Amino acid sequence: MAIFLDKTSRIVVSGMTGAEGTKHTGRMLAAGSTVVGGVNPRKAGQRAEIGDLSLPVFGSIGESVEKAGADVAVLFVPPPFVKDAVIEAVDAGIPLAVVITEGVPVHDAAAFWAHAAAKNAKTRIIGPNCPGVISPGKSNAGIIPADITGPGRIGLVSKSGTLTYQLMHELSDIGFSTCVGIGGDPVIGTTHIDALEAFEQDPETELIVLIGEIGGDAEERAAGYVAEHVTKPVVGYVAGFTAPEGKTMGHAGAIVSGSSGTAAAKKAALEAAGIRVGRTPSETAALAREILAG
Repeated sequence: MAIFLDKTSRIVVSGMTGAEGTKHTGRMLAAGSTVVGGVNPRKAGQRAEIGDLSLPVFGSIGESVEKAGADVAVLFVPPPFVKDAVIEAVDAGIPLAVVITEGVPVHDAAAFWAHAAAKNAKTRIIGPNCPGVISPGKSNAGIIPADITGPGRIGLVSKSGTLTYQLMHELSDIGFSTCVGIGGDPVIGTTHIDALEAFEQDPETELIVLIGEIGGDAEERAAGYVAEHVTKPVVGYVAGFTAPEGKTMGHAGAIVSGSSGTAAAKKAALEAAGIRVGRTPSETAALAREILAG
């Protein structure tokens, strides 16, 4: 099983004809994903050569839904155009929109999130500024390397792209049901809690790894959710134990105010909810391995 993405997913890539879109579309295809085409209004009706395939270029996400049955949109469009692209995906009713783009203005992210909420849209937005989603052996929507790990029993949700990759590698012998990179911006479409809820309902996910980082209170809220709603074991890691006080570090959301948002405070909140927390990625992987070994 998997969450959000599986072997039946049909991906359209908005920005596929750009350099990054072309490169990562090729990688998604190599991972076994079904990519039905790309979106570029200026090149609508043309075809793009990706590896051995010739893929159609649509004028809009809506057209890709109508003509090719797309149900996942992966967005590589430049930051000024992300808001309109996400709104287009929402209005097309696409079930999953993965926003890879970094540097999206917070105001724009809030606007497309509010648009989806106001329409009570069925579209799940992941990102912006995220590596995407991979269900190993089934499908890959984004930029997560597909050769790090295979299918298995662990569900992973992470703010950090690089830490996503590291934990996937550390636990590659066990494997993952789905790995979700939610991004670290102040306004994101899918939270730790959303992924925790989905993993709790997935019968083949036996353990959940939650990766957070300094700043904000997302991890504290996730801890509260785990305490009340999650029956599966959860292992956590919080990046930023060595970060200097009073500095903004890394992602745009990693802002620490006083004692609020520190790694130590987050670790305490997670442990109070019964979540075992590692101080390093390797220690976190060892905890997960220990729990699964029973």
